[in-house]
Amino acid sequence: MTEPTDPANDVNATSPEVDNSDPTAPTDPGMPAAASPTAPQSAPESPPASAPNAPDDSWQTSTAQLGSDYFPTTQIPEYPSGDQQFAQGPPPQQPTFAPPAAQKPKQPTSHFARNVAAVTGIVLLSGLSGVTGAAVFNSANNNDANFPVTNTSLDSKSTSTLDAGSVEKVAAAVLPSTVKINVAGAGSAGQGTGVIISEDGTIVTNNHVIEAAAQGGQITVVFHDGTNASAKIVGRDAATDIAVIKASGVSDLKPATLGSSSNLQVGQRVVAIGSPFGLEATVTEGIISALNRPVSPGETSASGSTQTIFPAIQTDAAINPGNSGGPLVDLAGRVIGINSAISTGGGGTGSVGLGFAIPINLVSSVSEQILSGQKVEHARIGVQVVAARGDDNITEIGAQIGDVTPGSAGDSAGLKSGDIVTGVDGHPIATSDGLVATIRGYRPGDEVTLTILRDGKSQEVKLTLGSDRN
Repeated sequence: MTEPTDPANDVNATSPEVDNSDPTAPTDPGMPAAASPTAPQSAPESPPASAPNAPDDSWQTSTAQLGSDYFPTTQIPEYPSGDQQFAQGPPPQQPTFAPPAAQKPKQPTSHFARNVAAVTGIVLLSGLSGVTGAAVFNSANNNDANFPVTNTSLDSKSTSTLDAGSVEKVAAAVLPSTVKINVAGAGSAGQGTGVIISEDGTIVTNNHVIEAAAQGGQITVVFHDGTNASAKIVGRDAATDIAVIKASGVSDLKPATLGSSSNLQVGQRVVAIGSPFGLEATVTEGIISALNRPVSPGETSASGSTQTIFPAIQTDAAINPGNSGGPLVDLAGRVIGINSAISTGGGGTGSVGLGFAIPINLVSSVSEQILSGQKVEHARIGVQVVAARGDDNITEIGAQIGDVTPGSAGDSAGLKSGDIVTGVDGHPIATSDGLVATIRGYRPGDEVTLTILRDGKSQEVKLTLGSDRN
């Protein structure tokens, strides 16, 4: 089967290579046309004595800009250059109750820019610093084989005995299933959060939390009782920013109860738990502000073949760098999402009430494939898309189809170049990013109904989604 010449524009839940050199050319739905700011990277609390690799500034790239300010969460020092904009995060803070840390020789800090799309100023939430090179993302690559895994939360039904409305009871129930993750490797170090899903130490987190350790780095998991254990990567998927790790030599842990993200409601109260700025076991409360928000922090593989984008749960619960990989929980104590990114509104790196979590149904689907040893597959239509604009040439009204891959799901359903997709299963699609993110939330083989505009007339097209394995 012939693949699109530019997979970055292919609505297949795997994002292709991005070329920002021509803003007028078709782009990946997650990649708008102009350059967007990049967020700074915070220094680790305890950096390695020496970085294994010297910083390399040569691979820095431009970012895409939507006209507002969203940042990737790992913090990066400010280095203005030409039209590129860089945001500088606050210096590492010494707790007032602790004696000042001994002065160490300043380590050179590298910087990088990440393409930002969907929502401006998106910041990935791990507290990494000192990244010296492009991380290599291979979807669900197993770093270590033969991981023994007992029953996990993925196999359990969503049941809870908690009284709805009690944040205190939710915190007491979920905190023992939440861990702090310390990572070092590839010239960087930092913290994130994870969710225990098996008694013997299987943990779900974000890919960007543990990616620095993918090439021989170190991961340490700190449990709620203060004990810790080393961990290794079972597998990871850059396209959805999901990873599974396994702690060594542990047993009798308390797995989290996983809920469903298919019946969530805007306005529903939620609780976020994590390790913001390294402060483990932090609990905050808020509501679901929006659903199916297309979020693309611009996280891209070194080859540009995989771009992170997902249909996010938006929340105003305070989440910050270090919360990445932690649970977003309903008031019955069920995990409904994995916190992944925030919008900073263009100022600083902390919460402004715009946080984004990966829906738990998508997390479960990807995690199951990783734990079964499969390469993660993503649903695809098999078309390239660009933004469709209204008569004012400003307002986006959908995703306009460009090339259609012969033999793809879109081709079989009769989609044509020039069709504008305005909805999926009754959910409005206003942007090309929205279409990519929405399709990524489905599984290959699912049947969907697209609402399209063709020659100015609205019609519905049913199709069965294909797979990016084909």
